[in-house]
Amino acid sequence: MVGSGDAFGSGGRFQTCIALGPDDGNAHTLVDCGATSLVALREQGFDPNAIETVLITHLHGDHFGGLPFLVLDGQFRRRTTDLTVVGPPGTERRLAEAMEVFFPGSSTVRRRFEVRVVEHRDRAPFSTERFTAVPFEVRHASGAPAYALRVQDADGAARVAYSGDTEWTDALLAAAEGTDVFLCEGYTPAPVRWHLDLGTLGEHRDRFDTRRMILTHLSPTALSADLSGWETAHDGLVVRV
Repeated sequence: MVGSGDAFGSGGRFQTCIALGPDDGNAHTLVDCGATSLVALREQGFDPNAIETVLITHLHGDHFGGLPFLVLDGQFRRRTTDLTVVGPPGTERRLAEAMEVFFPGSSTVRRRFEVRVVEHRDRAPFSTERFTAVPFEVRHASGAPAYALRVQDADGAARVAYSGDTEWTDALLAAAEGTDVFLCEGYTPAPVRWHLDLGTLGEHRDRFDTRRMILTHLSPTALSADLSGWETAHDGLVVRV
């Protein structure tokens, strides 16, 4: 977990960013890239130029706002490896708009590498030589569809899922099915619109087919709640599957 926090840095945590890669620590894929992610990657010893693919759950700044910085960092550090961004419908337009807001003119600069944008379709797999990712549409208002993601490595030995931000939907059960780890939002103790809460998760907990559930994206009220019955994420957490 490069970043396990909510949008506002609660608990001093970086915004959502999950690094995937081999056990030697050389990450090749990110699941979400919040606005603080470049700082978090460097603090934890990851090379941003080694990231080949970024999978985006939804288009809120704490989940995709680090992409302009990742692209521009590659440009100024002479990156040559192409970068693939896979996100909801509208990702390509939103990324260009964000780059123009932050750094006018940056979206049209010619670089030594290509930024390829692929847009999700519900439950349509996206595959590379390293993994297959499947998006599951969930319920979170972000100006575009939002998704949970399940990622399986190329040989099928490891399966990880992440809820993204969402209120309860049975699509989460499908996303988590058969996984080794399910990283799940536990935003608040009590229900709040568009987010998962600990009470609702507790009601459905036994329905999940996953070996391990880890809560992330915790708000101040969740961080101060009794979490003794839950495993929780923290920045720098390493999960081996």
